[in-house]
Amino acid sequence: MSRSHRSRRRVAGALATAGTIALTTALATFSAGSAGASSHREAPLIAADPAVDNTDVYAFVSPDKPDTVTFVANWFGLQEPNGGPTFYPWATDANYDIHIDNDGNAKSDVSYRLTVRTEDRRGNDTFLYNNGPIESLDDENLLFRQYYTVSVSKGGGWEKIGEGQVAPSNVGAASIPDYAPLRDQAITELPGGGQTYVGAAEDPFFADLRVFDLLYGGDLSETGQDTLAATNVNTWALQVPLTEVTANGDPERNPVIGTWSATERKTLQLSPGMATPTGPDVQVSRLGNPLVNEVVLPAGLKDAFNGLAPVKDATIPEVVDRVTDPEVARLLEGIYGLPAPATPRNDLVEIYLTGIAKNAPTLDGTAPPIQADLNSQVLNADADPAQFQPSEMLRLNTSVEPTKDPDRLGVLAGDLQGFPNGRRLGDDIIDISLQAVAGAAQTGTLVDALAAGDKVDANDVAFLDEFPYVALPGNRTAADGAAAGGDDKDGSGVTPSSSGGSESGSGSGSENATVDAAVRPAASSTDWSPMAVAAAGSLGGALLAGSVVALALRRRRGRVGPAGPQGPGAPPAMTG
Repeated sequence: MSRSHRSRRRVAGALATAGTIALTTALATFSAGSAGASSHREAPLIAADPAVDNTDVYAFVSPDKPDTVTFVANWFGLQEPNGGPTFYPWATDANYDIHIDNDGNAKSDVSYRLTVRTEDRRGNDTFLYNNGPIESLDDENLLFRQYYTVSVSKGGGWEKIGEGQVAPSNVGAASIPDYAPLRDQAITELPGGGQTYVGAAEDPFFADLRVFDLLYGGDLSETGQDTLAATNVNTWALQVPLTEVTANGDPERNPVIGTWSATERKTLQLSPGMATPTGPDVQVSRLGNPLVNEVVLPAGLKDAFNGLAPVKDATIPEVVDRVTDPEVARLLEGIYGLPAPATPRNDLVEIYLTGIAKNAPTLDGTAPPIQADLNSQVLNADADPAQFQPSEMLRLNTSVEPTKDPDRLGVLAGDLQGFPNGRRLGDDIIDISLQAVAGAAQTGTLVDALAAGDKVDANDVAFLDEFPYVALPGNRTAADGAAAGGDDKDGSGVTPSSSGGSESGSGSGSENATVDAAVRPAASSTDWSPMAVAAAGSLGGALLAGSVVALALRRRRGRVGPAGPQGPGAPPAMTG
């Protein structure tokens, strides 16, 4: 067994014993301000500029290459596949960035940048995107082409590390009979063992967006519809070795990273028939944890947050107040009569702004409410606690090994590699949030009225088991699926479904697969049973529940025994 794998087993074993259930219980409250859609059209200004609008960011240890981390950043959401003749190009006057903070000072230590240029062969001859079937990226029938450059910065200037051709929008079955070869040709190898993909993908976010209609109709009658089924996004998937993004290139000493995506573009000077970029680059969109700008922040702060640097987050009282006193909890109380948890929500401060650790800095000087070590940069051996700055970002402990059988509820179900320890494509944000808002994490029992969540438990099409993991973009619409009774008769991609689907692909043949509702994980109280054990919040209850989670994890990994994980280097049981 490699040294890095032994280190990950030690970390996983420690997390799965004492303190795990304290983490699990408190984590359910973390989304209490965020029961809604992800960041598709979340702010007034960016809604008018979808090409540079971040929709989701994912970060996870690559399941098939655990010595690497994969970032997936999406833009230009809610793409209806037939939206020609322009379709969905990347902006050529924008910087698409993925930032990594590995020491906790809320400033990027490693940044990756995507820029795009266009080659438009149509001129004044045609309005068509293509004038015949497209079988490869260099097919002469492809008239509108885009090319990308990926660069990296580690505290200085930008260095180009890769370039390739963008996989086009999925125009339709006649134009693109098989998208997979185009996807494969758009993947570029990067120095040191990394790779990147730029192009279209089926939107991996799954949810019933009718949360905005008085929280699912005011009576939970509006659930079960995957509103994002049959829609695509522009995707940038980036896989790099852990040594490239961890502090001092040492993932064993410094396994925790924080990440967010941002978009910069120049001011556009408008004139009849033209838009000319002028002046310096300006940040116009930003996304770390899902749902933050969407439903945590009020309308008056949304545009400002998109232009804000993380280092400023905790210094703005209006932003902090929306975390410590989330609006959605009060809305559930007003609409459904479900009592809102008591404020201030210092647990949310820890999760949103500091990461989870027993010694995580807090805004008011009190002890962190979640007494477990998971994903704060203060856990890195080489981090300077004096330089730590609370800030909103998606944090990932890369030493936690990928789960063989991922649970859609992530950490809540004892799956420590899931959200909010990073975010995998199949993590179900909405169901966690609904129960948390109603106080299930504090009482230890599910709220019966919300037990089924939004009834969308997984994506409508399967994800891939290998890079870039996202599903191929579809070229069928929701209307097509309804007319055809839900059948994907031409094999072109998406079959719209309101019943969800598989959380992981089964290889290269799974891109266009749909999954029967019968195989979806059912929402039940057994998913939340560890919380009931620690409902009283006592140390004894936390230790007992921690052992329950540890046993479940050992069974999942095939290492069942009364004394903890077995084998060389297995850690002793931790006590509080």
